[in-house]
Amino acid sequence: MQHQSTKRPTVGLFVTCLVDLFRPSIGFAAVKLIEDAGCAVDVPMAQTCCGQPAYNSGDREDTREIAKATIAAFEEFDYVVAPSGSCTGMLKKHYPALFAGDPAWEIRAAEFSKKVHELVSFLTDEMKVEGVTARLAATATYHDSCSGLRELGIHDQPRKLLASVEGLKIAEMQEADVCCGFGGTFCVKYSDISNAIVTKKTANIETAGADLLLAGDLGCLMNMAGKLKRDGSSIEVRHVAEVLAGMTDQPPIGGKL
Repeated sequence: MQHQSTKRPTVGLFVTCLVDLFRPSIGFAAVKLIEDAGCAVDVPMAQTCCGQPAYNSGDREDTREIAKATIAAFEEFDYVVAPSGSCTGMLKKHYPALFAGDPAWEIRAAEFSKKVHELVSFLTDEMKVEGVTARLAATATYHDSCSGLRELGIHDQPRKLLASVEGLKIAEMQEADVCCGFGGTFCVKYSDISNAIVTKKTANIETAGADLLLAGDLGCLMNMAGKLKRDGSSIEVRHVAEVLAGMTDQPPIGGKL
């Protein structure tokens, strides 16, 4: 009797620069979640930045070179997954536009784009994950990062999985879908405006009555954690993947090691 092959889908994890440099635990949490969903995960060593800083600064030439290297590094996988709505938006939405009319790369970029997913939406929408086995006694509030929400439609997916975390309560903040003021290079170029935006955001976080702030983008989390810390807040800040994977042993973002 012949048995049908049950080959696991292959996933190339796009780690992102910020996760690699500042919070590797998010990458490890992502690997655990993807493996628990039944996939085989690899982390291509050839990957670099997604090219977003260059792209947002108007440098299309360098962005295209970065995009070509990224596409080549990940083409072998069934899926490309990133724990960041911002980087996912760059890979999925902007790469195809970069190569419009380019006979050598237009089709490759389009095919690559189809395989790209943000981590939590990949789990719920593609792998049909209904819940996780993590436990955490806390009250959390969730920030909807701009790129994930507006470019990729990510809103219900993280809340669905967080609802399955034993002991975790969700307290929605006011204006959860409003920008935190990070915006990559925006917070450097327009620091006064950025600070005004994050000041309003952290006020909404405090008012929500939660002891834990979650989001899906490390850039946003670092920005909000920095402001909360400067204001002397006791609210902890973590990436949603760390909570879903049950990997909350290490200090929160901005906390003492």
